[in-house]
Amino acid sequence: MELRHLIAFIAVAEELHFGRAAQRLQMAQPPLSQQIRRLEKELGVQLFERNTRSVRLTSAGRSFLEPARTVLEDLDQARRAAKAAGRGEYGRVTVGFAGASSHETLPQLTRALRAAHPGIELVLEGQTYANVALSRVADGSLDLGFVRLPVSQPNVATRVIGEEELMAALPLDHPLADRDTIAVEALREEPFVSFPSNAGSSLRDATFRACEGAGFTPRLVQEAPDSYTILALVAAGVGVTLTLSSCQHIQQTGLVYRPLAGTPIRLQAALAWRKDNPSSTLRTVLALAERVLPSPPRPTD
Repeated sequence: MELRHLIAFIAVAEELHFGRAAQRLQMAQPPLSQQIRRLEKELGVQLFERNTRSVRLTSAGRSFLEPARTVLEDLDQARRAAKAAGRGEYGRVTVGFAGASSHETLPQLTRALRAAHPGIELVLEGQTYANVALSRVADGSLDLGFVRLPVSQPNVATRVIGEEELMAALPLDHPLADRDTIAVEALREEPFVSFPSNAGSSLRDATFRACEGAGFTPRLVQEAPDSYTILALVAAGVGVTLTLSSCQHIQQTGLVYRPLAGTPIRLQAALAWRKDNPSSTLRTVLALAERVLPSPPRPTD
């Protein structure tokens, strides 16, 4: 069955006149009649009752009309979807993210995308920490990842979307809680709560670097899979932790945040994607992200 036969049938069914249908299709009437006869022969049914004065649909023709229209509508939708996808206006982009630090940036991006490009779906994969997200972007199993710099993979491009400071989080009744700032070395004897070593957390890595820079290795007494649980454990008095300034929206009873003394320890948050990813849909998302998540100005100390 050829598409042109369906188009011819629908035109005749709607006009109920071969001459007007031929004019509508900008073709001569004899070829139109031939197409209808070929379609009837292929289907093995008569679609029209016709004489010199009138044309009417048979019961078979009436039954065939709506499915034929549906085929053309589906084809048109597929054509428009293909063109939209080619322009980057339709498709899916997989995004890896984790942690409380994305609680502002990710919703900004998703809301803007729904408004500007409703044909694009973001497939969000949570609990994908920065190091894991970076690895998955590099191997192609994620299109886009929320990561932290530095990035060493040569096939991955990045753009900074935020800069955060490392902070101390302590129980409210901790002896150091009344200080305005806390030196990292003051936490030498404290029990720490942090992410598991296999989680791929850049915050855990930053915590260990900060502590080792102060001359000690943090003594971990408990691990937890996310910042919300870690900070709940700190509020419960299990230990202390180093967290990010973006996590201060997590307000737990019995929890305080304090800046670290000395030169701020900053971590840059970034979007990461493969340089050779051919997806035009990803390019559309990246262009939108550049507008709604602009790179911050570099602070001066």
